[in-house]
Amino acid sequence: MELTNIGTVREILSRHGFSFSKGLGQNFLVNPTVCPQIAEEGNAQAGWGVLEIGTGIGVLTKELALRADKVSAVEIDTRLMPVLGETLAEFDNIKIYNEDVMKADLRGIIERDFAGLHTAVCANLPYYITSPVIMLLLESKLPIESITVMVQKEAAQRLCAKVGSRESGAITVGVNYYGTVRKLFDVSRGSFMPSPNVDSAVIRIDIGKEPRLSGEEEDFFFKVVKAGFSQRRKTIANSLSSMLGADKEQVYSVLRSLGLPETSRIEALDMEQLTELSVGLMKLMK
Repeated sequence: MELTNIGTVREILSRHGFSFSKGLGQNFLVNPTVCPQIAEEGNAQAGWGVLEIGTGIGVLTKELALRADKVSAVEIDTRLMPVLGETLAEFDNIKIYNEDVMKADLRGIIERDFAGLHTAVCANLPYYITSPVIMLLLESKLPIESITVMVQKEAAQRLCAKVGSRESGAITVGVNYYGTVRKLFDVSRGSFMPSPNVDSAVIRIDIGKEPRLSGEEEDFFFKVVKAGFSQRRKTIANSLSSMLGADKEQVYSVLRSLGLPETSRIEALDMEQLTELSVGLMKLMK
């Protein structure tokens, strides 16, 4: 069954009475080169289990299952269950969970389904849920080694931006705190059915082995990051004063100790400076 053939896809969906949901951001891949490349570069291989988020009609799921030992996919749309029952019928190494990824017990799925295997995540993420899903995966500290996802091209640019550049944001810092990120390749809007109004890109995040900070320091670090980037046009002192209740003189003191001007904005600080700022400020605010 050729799941990237538009005629085949339309016939399958018509037979099951399926219509695309704008609310779920559904755009199914019909470019035959994209999913094999995601699978190849997303650690779908012998000795690995792959957690997929959002299956569509199973185009990527199939490519993952051809390469990895096991695939567990979380798909929120109940209407796709009979479709997947048909399109993935030939595979015995796939489990489909009809759940909302933001509420699913992902740790339980991984520990139950992938015992003894390395674990990767692969997904073609709807644009509206890109940042929440990525941060959920990272903040949950799941036993995964890589996350390979297709996202809107502009989101990919922000995720892969250098921390300390104008293109960076809170999500950039979050991803770089937990691992390293790089763009793999671009995907044109014409690769989808229906075609979205924007182009996409595939990125890969390789998860770091050791945490940068202790639990309490980590919590405060992300409070600083979220406070700073929520008011990124303000100076760090002003944003942390209004959002965290920090004393401006304390912020100035830490900035001076780092050799940074008191007028610094959060987007200008690199990862090391952000870490040192939060650790130093936390000590002063205790």
